Amino acid sequence: MPVRKLLLTRGRERGTGPHLRTAAAAAAVALGLTAASVVLGPGADFGRPARNAPALAAGAPLERLPADDLGRGTAALQQHLDAQPKDAAGWATLGVAYVEQARTSGDPTRYPKAEKAFTRSLALRPAAENDAALAGQAVLAAARHDFASALDLADRALRVNEYSERALAGRVDALVELGRYDEAYRAVRLADRRRPGIPVFTRYAYVLELRGDTEGARRVLTRALRSATAAADRAYVATALGQLDFSRGRYRQALDHFAVALRADPQHVPAQEGLGRTHAAQGQERKALKALEEAARRQPLPGRVAALGELHEAAGDRAEAARQYELAGTWMRLADANGVAGDLESALVAADHGDPAEALASARAEWKRRETVHTADALGWALHVNGRHREALVYAKKATAPSPGYRDASFLYHLGMIERALGDGTQAARHLRAALDLNPGFSPLGARRAEAALKTLPDPAGPSGRSAS
Repeated sequence: MPVRKLLLTRGRERGTGPHLRTAAAAAAVALGLTAASVVLGPGADFGRPARNAPALAAGAPLERLPADDLGRGTAALQQHLDAQPKDAAGWATLGVAYVEQARTSGDPTRYPKAEKAFTRSLALRPAAENDAALAGQAVLAAARHDFASALDLADRALRVNEYSERALAGRVDALVELGRYDEAYRAVRLADRRRPGIPVFTRYAYVLELRGDTEGARRVLTRALRSATAAADRAYVATALGQLDFSRGRYRQALDHFAVALRADPQHVPAQEGLGRTHAAQGQERKALKALEEAARRQPLPGRVAALGELHEAAGDRAEAARQYELAGTWMRLADANGVAGDLESALVAADHGDPAEALASARAEWKRRETVHTADALGWALHVNGRHREALVYAKKATAPSPGYRDASFLYHLGMIERALGDGTQAARHLRAALDLNPGFSPLGARRAEAALKTLPDPAGPSGRSAS
């Protein structure tokens, strides 16, 4: 059932209108195989494929595959292409598999391999007939954070095949990451009409969350979880639900969802990470470290590694924290060398754990590329750590403005700390309390600093005794 119909049904039950989210992060791109239905998985350097490696059905979403299945499938596909090197669809699929391997392994050196595979596919079948390669190139551009190119390539793919799930989903992702939220809402509704399914539902939910409709997002994801039959789909959607609940301080519900995800796929790293972050928010340090260390070991992405560093720092182990921050910086330098514009991640990690000047340069570069609530927050925070509080306030307010309606505890914390630096104690207390009310464990270090700052500020509670937000 398309999400719009699902939401209208639920809207009548609760008296709400139709609207929708996905996690985060950052920019997960819905991936699928081409109609070739060839066997798929990670590259030859993962070893020879096991005998009888499972073939994937056409349209199977690689982003939700267990890493082992992806690995066997990619190796099998490489073997197939050795025997059938003129299979244009196979080369396009291999390119997508490389992109997904880079995402799941944290190894950006696979992006150049993906680029070569798409070029090979287009040499065998021209772009006017090859939506699979164009949509794959859009996925690669998005993975490298070149969202303007990703949007252009997704549009080109849709002119060839208007029902391409990969292109429809990729177009939504690109519009979101460019800060064009109203267009993203229209795009996800179109995608829902043409190709309703898990990849579209999760994006629909994220767009709703960005519009401030977290309950609508939760309803969509809950329905999607009920409809999911494949273990990979259940893990993917349950994790999105857990992330949504964590962001709203609903830790018990978040843990339940992450447990569902890990029962479906014990190797699902985002669920493992979510488990760690939630345990940290509850003050369960040992459980948090165990879960986050495992997640970071298997997929050492910079945000994940930096979160582990913060947990070590909060526990008093500054040496191990510094090692994790350095690892995050190493990943970002490697990503930059392989064509990934990681300035948003660089800005946030450097602002809190590195060079303030580097943080500001990265944040400015990212703001020039895309004006989103996330880049506004990063630029505001980078300006703040460089002592430019008045300028910082402008961007922090953009990140927390009523439009599009997105609320994030980290954004509110940043705004409050900037206002505190400017001497506006009343507003600072208001926004710091709002951050902690929304998600009291949003960050091991940030939450602690917000609590400490509030002790030096006026009571933000209004006449009713409730803090303003």
